[in-house]
Amino acid sequence: MNTPTPQITQAHDTTRHPVALITGASSGIGRALAAQFAADGHHVVLAARRVDALQALADELQARHGVPATVIGADLETEDGARALHAEVQRRGLTLNALVNNAGYGTFGEFGASALEPELKMMQVNMASVVVLSKLFLPDLTVTRGRILNTASTAAFQPGPYMAVYYATKAFVLSFSEALAEELQGSGVTVTALCPGPTASGFQDKADMQASALVKGKKLPTSEEVAAAGYKALQRGQRVYIPGVMNWLMAQSVRFTPRRVVTALVRMLSRPVTA
Repeated sequence: MNTPTPQITQAHDTTRHPVALITGASSGIGRALAAQFAADGHHVVLAARRVDALQALADELQARHGVPATVIGADLETEDGARALHAEVQRRGLTLNALVNNAGYGTFGEFGASALEPELKMMQVNMASVVVLSKLFLPDLTVTRGRILNTASTAAFQPGPYMAVYYATKAFVLSFSEALAEELQGSGVTVTALCPGPTASGFQDKADMQASALVKGKKLPTSEEVAAAGYKALQRGQRVYIPGVMNWLMAQSVRFTPRRVVTALVRMLSRPVTA
């Protein structure tokens, strides 16, 4: 597949600030994470397909925090999108201190009735790009003794009827993150899997799941709240962080409940609600 040439803008001196790359930075948790890094003095490298939204965010963060902001248009749905993003960061002479693999989305509906192509693209973004970017940036992060933050989900802890592929991708991210964290123990590089529950982030709109019982009529935590807590967990070097007491309890309860019961419960909680 062909990937569009990344678009870049950059401002300010880049030598005085640690560098953080955030994928999926144009909205939701990614946007909020970018704000956390900028507030902490990082040069933020903002990557997503929506360059106009990224540029508006870059201008805002530069004005508010006086940090450099680089905008890169990147399409991680394509097979070479992650490689192209890495190459562009390298071309700009930027060495990462932090990698945030946040880009991702879900699809909602019965697996047998859903289209294949969107699910394959989702797997590319949610899983393959995480692996490629982690692999390619790891040499730099080893030198800088940097940090990796992978956005997983409470969906990672159990199967998810009506979102079968999405839940499976997040289980992959969690497993990959924990294994990589163990491999890198003692290297100075930390890996954190951020596992939020349903969040008011625009995710539900993209997944077309407004009718799901999981979110319909619910008051959800904001992207800013999740990002602030996740950033603190990253700074602590915590391997797995689940924001919210109820989310944490639900994730732990899965360990002691028969998996068939868990799957049936998730099906009930996630079912489409028509009224």
